[in-house]
Parts: sequence; structure tokens; C-alpha cells
Amino acid sequence: MVTQTPPAGARNGQNGGRNGGQGAEPSARQVAGRRWRSARGVVAVILAMVLIALVLAALRPSTSPQALDPTSPKRDGGRALAEIVRQNGTPVTVARDADDAVRKSGPGTVMVVTRTERLTGEDLTRLADAQVDLLLVRPTSFALADLAPRVRRGGATFEDAADPGCSLPGAALAGPVALHEAETYEVTPSATGSVTACYKTEYGGPRVVQVQYAGKSVTVLGSASPLTNRRLTEEGNAALAMNLLAPNGGGAGSSVVWLVPDIPEEGTGAGQQSLGDLMPFGVKLFLLQLLVVVLLVALWRGRRLGPVVAEALPVVVRSAETVEGRSRLYRAGHARDRASDALRSGARERLVPLLGLPRSSAQDPSAAQEIVTAVAHRTPYDETYVGAALYGPEPLDDAGLIALSDVLDDLERQVRES
Repeated sequence: MVTQTPPAGARNGQNGGRNGGQGAEPSARQVAGRRWRSARGVVAVILAMVLIALVLAALRPSTSPQALDPTSPKRDGGRALAEIVRQNGTPVTVARDADDAVRKSGPGTVMVVTRTERLTGEDLTRLADAQVDLLLVRPTSFALADLAPRVRRGGATFEDAADPGCSLPGAALAGPVALHEAETYEVTPSATGSVTACYKTEYGGPRVVQVQYAGKSVTVLGSASPLTNRRLTEEGNAALAMNLLAPNGGGAGSSVVWLVPDIPEEGTGAGQQSLGDLMPFGVKLFLLQLLVVVLLVALWRGRRLGPVVAEALPVVVRSAETVEGRSRLYRAGHARDRASDALRSGARERLVPLLGLPRSSAQDPSAAQEIVTAVAHRTPYDETYVGAALYGPEPLDDAGLIALSDVLDDLERQVRES
């Protein structure tokens, strides 16, 4: 296919038409497009903030201040279980602080400890020193460190039903229970005291752990579901909860002290929660999914990387058009620094072979003095003039940039003719 080059007059007419078109007033659509391109970054940030706010609002825990309160008839309260235990002959006493709970405890008492995030360090010390069996419901990591040092938090899990899979009498009699969202635990072996782990997950993490030491038992329950009014009737939840609160079937001599700490006053040192304790299960699941997505995107993008492949250009662009297009970009961005660097770099690349120097020295700062000296010997200019031309500062205006281009052309011409 043969293409004819238009005559010079036609090309000049076309260029004039383009230049004339550039001077015309932009249309409303073009103005709107420019405004959208300039504002889309801000819009994207605002939309991202709104999306994050919606996600956090959706994942916010739905527990009420009366959660696990034995006097609360709400869905997450424990009034139904407390009444059932009382009807079976075991008195249930409610305590609102650790001191009151210890005073009301005695031989044969099981103390149910809930909302451990409200307990201070002094409260945890009093409970650890009390000679009473403890039932810890979803304790924080700080509460575990003081009340069950051999038990550590593992991770969160969500399963509708689980089998006991252990020899703990209360769990074996209850059978499968619906724990729903629950914490798993890791137990450190010890030569003193026995450990019973129940309701293990697929990966082996138990959700109910009972540790025997110092003449008392500490049971860690990783889910609040078996104690709540909403979940009490599911599977064997009621049986498990009653067996944990009254392990010997209740009766004479047995009692339950249900500790629901009030929100402590400011400055009492409460609120000992780690970052994992503060994050709801939904947020943890969201972060895990986000991490998986990032890894998948990284792998997808990583597969696209490979060796550089040389391909034929779909069209041939004349060098003059390339130079003109790049110069217009420099002018539009007022990038005189980049334009002057490109002019000087190109001049050095062309001068170095003429001076008999290696090509690598053209962009080597350590070879600058050698290049300046060699050029000064081949031209009538001194080293100061040559150094300012090849390595000088950025021109102050467009006229200075044009003057620099003329100086570099003159230096190259002088070297070629010498």
C-alpha cells in the first residue's frame, strides 16, 4: 500500500487548522469532562469513606448493655436460664462487682463471670484468690492470664452445632450444642492439675475448656449462646448451661453467684482489652476476606509479569511528530527542568563518541569534569561556559530554554568540525 505525502502547503494548512481549533472556546461537554477528571479523586475518597462507614455499621456488635444479665428478659439476657436453675433447687445470686461476688460465695458455689472487659486488675486478682469454682464466659485475654493462666485464646469460629468429644460429664450429658459464634482456646500442658477440652473444631481448637488446680475448677466457655434467652432452647444448650452452673445436679449446699460487673467509673483502670478483644467477629472476617482478595490480586497481577517482548509498532510515527508532541507536553506542564535535562542528556550522548570517551560516561556524574575539559579543548569556549551548558541549572523561562538549545547545537557543531 502506497501513501502519498501531502505537499508542504497542505500540511501547513492542516497544522493551521489544528492550531485554530485549539484556540476555539471549549464546549460545555468538554468543560464538564475536565471538571469530572479533576474532581474524581475527591469523589472516590468520599465514596470509600461512606463504604467503610457502612461496613463498620453493619458489622457493629448487636449486644446490649444487659447482655448475659440474669435479670434481663431480652434476647441476649440470661433470665430464662437463671429461673430454670432456681426451679431445680439451686439459688442464683446476682452480683454487680467482684467484691460483692466473693462475699456471697461459699463452699459449693459456682461463680459465673461475664463481661470480663469491665473488670479491673484488682477485680481479677480478687477472683483469682477466691476459693470458688469459676465459669468464665468468653473471657478477655487479660482475664484468662489471671484466672486461667494455662488457657490462651486461639481464634474465632462459627458453627451451628458441635459434639462434645470429651469426658466432661456436663458436656457428655448435654450432647451436641449450638455454640454459633465462639472463641477457640489453646491449653498449655502441666504436670499439676487436669485439663479437659470439649467441642473441638475441625482444626482441633476446643471451645469449652475445664482446668483443675489448687482445689478448684475453672471452666472457660467460648460462646455466650448456651446462656442466652434466644439460644437456650437450641440443641443441648439448656442442658450444657445447667450442668456447668450446677455440676452435681444442684440441690442442698450448691449455689450460683452470677457476676455481671457494672461499667466502672472513669479512672479505675478498667477496660483491659487487647485489639483482638475489641474487634467483633464480623470485622475479623472482613479483614480476613480483604487479605485473601489482596493476595489473589497480587498473584493475578504477578502472573502478568515476564520478560520484555519486542513487538512491531502498529503504526510508524515520524520522529518530528514525536518530538513535537513531547515538547507540547513539556510546555503544557511548564516542565523546563525535564526539557533542559533531556536536551543536555542528548547532547552528551552525541558528544561522547566524538570525544573518544566511553558511552557510559555520558550519564556518569563522576565523568562530568572529563567531558567538560574535552569539549573545551575542541571548541573556542572555556570550561566554565561549557560546564554551564552541559550541567548548568534549569532555565528561568522559555527563552532561556531556546537559548540553551542553540548553545548545545553550537557546541556539537564545533566538536564535529574540529
